[in-house]
Amino acid sequence: MQKKYPLAFILFILLGIMGLVLSSCSLPSISRANDSVAASNDSTAEVKTVPTVAPSLTPTLSGNVVLDPLAWNYGLVEPEGQVRIALLGSDYRPNGGFRTDIIMIVSINPESKTATVVSFPRDLYVNMPGRNQERINTAFAYGGFDLFNEMLQENFGFQVDYYVMTTFSGFVNIIDNLGGIEVNAAQAFSDACDLPEASNGYCSVKAGMVHMNGDTALWYARSRYTTSDFDRSRRSQEIIQAVYNEMLQFDVIKKIPSLYSIYTDNVETNLDLATVAKLAPLAPTIAKSSNIRTYAIGTKDVTPYTTPSGGAVQLPIYENIYAILKDALYTP
Repeated sequence: MQKKYPLAFILFILLGIMGLVLSSCSLPSISRANDSVAASNDSTAEVKTVPTVAPSLTPTLSGNVVLDPLAWNYGLVEPEGQVRIALLGSDYRPNGGFRTDIIMIVSINPESKTATVVSFPRDLYVNMPGRNQERINTAFAYGGFDLFNEMLQENFGFQVDYYVMTTFSGFVNIIDNLGGIEVNAAQAFSDACDLPEASNGYCSVKAGMVHMNGDTALWYARSRYTTSDFDRSRRSQEIIQAVYNEMLQFDVIKKIPSLYSIYTDNVETNLDLATVAKLAPLAPTIAKSSNIRTYAIGTKDVTPYTTPSGGAVQLPIYENIYAILKDALYTP
């Protein structure tokens, strides 16, 4: 007989797995897909060589061992029971299409009770099956989860099992319905903003604990004019840790109806309840910093390139990225 779960339990384990995923992630910048992205201090740098792509990577698996001798991950063994989830942040607006400017691959290892997170830059210029080369953040918009997985397979030799995609408006709504969050800002910060608390077009926060509503938190994570992508990643991680801390509070149970509505309105996923129920109990153990390893494809792993149409993109340095993936995906 199929077990029936009460609404409160369903939401609680959904929040648990989302908290597990989000708390372990250092988010990349949240901004428009057609903006220039600095891959170094000189964002206008241009290479003269024609960009190249990785060979087609379609490794044959026997159980969880890669058997294809032509694949970069030949002979590597996937940890037993590993679950891979793509965490995607969409800039969707009604009648405006979307890109997934946040792309993180979360690998959860139930046997060792560990997790890893790999952040991919939104302007990584990859081979897109059926479309030549495109930015990595266009895959889901062009062909949904299937094309996204094909793109990962062809360029990086792996696929994911599930995806969780949310919008920036959903991010704001969740924070507001939690009653705001307490963010531990590592350092003082000031940048342009159009929020009510702005002074002469700028908002500022002091170092230390700062209470933020949804709009302020999104500004804090997105701002890019006075700092670097690396600093944005740190600030975003502070926001997500604060969200997770708030979700762990017992009072979140009282907010279940409104949070459930926001979840269903703003989160798209193919995660089934059985998988969520299996993974959620791991959250308290995995959430310990020693059990989570985070990685980011950074400036040393890409080469800035300007496309013939003038677009600023980042060419993968595949050997560097493969080294990251070897540690993140195959070392529990």
